[in-house]
Amino acid sequence: MERIAEFSKVSSEIFTEQACERLGMSEEQAKAAYAAIKLPKRATAGSAGYDFYLPCDLKLAPGETISIPTGIRAKMDIAWVLMIFPRSGLGFKYRLQLDNTVGIIDSDYYYSDNEGHIIIKLTNCSNTGSSAGKTIELEAGKGFAQGVFLQYGITIDDAADGIRNGGFGSTSK
Repeated sequence: MERIAEFSKVSSEIFTEQACERLGMSEEQAKAAYAAIKLPKRATAGSAGYDFYLPCDLKLAPGETISIPTGIRAKMDIAWVLMIFPRSGLGFKYRLQLDNTVGIIDSDYYYSDNEGHIIIKLTNCSNTGSSAGKTIELEAGKGFAQGVFLQYGITIDDAADGIRNGGFGSTSK
């Protein structure tokens, strides 16, 4: 099987800044969480998805949204994309969903000013439809999302020449 990508941690500074801002962590808490970050990995040889792990304990009430800085970046070959999905068990049990349905991590995101820091925004949708609201409680180090690498093509007349510098919505700026 062709090897097209590599996961690594973002710098401690980038993670600490995001963890303090998005999760309300203190600098000490963020540095401890950073030290414990696990790189994504597949659970079995037949798994398509690489599990992403929580950097801290998570408690998410029905209808609540959270942006989780993973501390992870992905360097991948051109013509590949990393697609992020919630872990299926959490989707079934809690209706945990990504806010943009599927996260798209482009190959050039790795070179952004934020070091290509993968931030996953989730909502507990268990209070909609026929589901009774359930609070999600997960421990640091538990898998909460999965990433799948896929190859893509471009059109014959493609002339894209822009340069990315940022995350959510950065290519439309």
